[in-house]
Amino acid sequence: MDHKKEILIIDDDSINIFALSAVLKSKKYPCLSATSADHGFKILSVNKNIGVVLMDMMMPEMDGYEAIGKMKSNEELKNIPVIAVTAQAMVGDRQKCLKAGADGYISKPVNVDELLWLLNKLIQ
Repeated sequence: MDHKKEILIIDDDSINIFALSAVLKSKKYPCLSATSADHGFKILSVNKNIGVVLMDMMMPEMDGYEAIGKMKSNEELKNIPVIAVTAQAMVGDRQKCLKAGADGYISKPVNVDELLWLLNKLIQ
């Protein structure tokens, strides 16, 4: 199945970006990536074909919680679904991400089937 909407991966770890991109591209999802939230916002400002953002929650400068809040308070970006991707998998972390405005949550290491299920649910 070919997907028309692109997935933006925002993660400060290039290895995580590489692994997620490889899996998603093998499933015919077009991907873009940014190594910081600021870079992600630059991409979002010029690319209107982003269907979902995979947001690392633990990044320097602007973490995922702040970035999601900024997206959800922006009229042009607030309807783009965000999946929180985090190594934090303790009790309450999912709720913390969802409360921050994430539309979905997935812990690292990423369960590919769970990620694909979330993407199919969220991408319009």
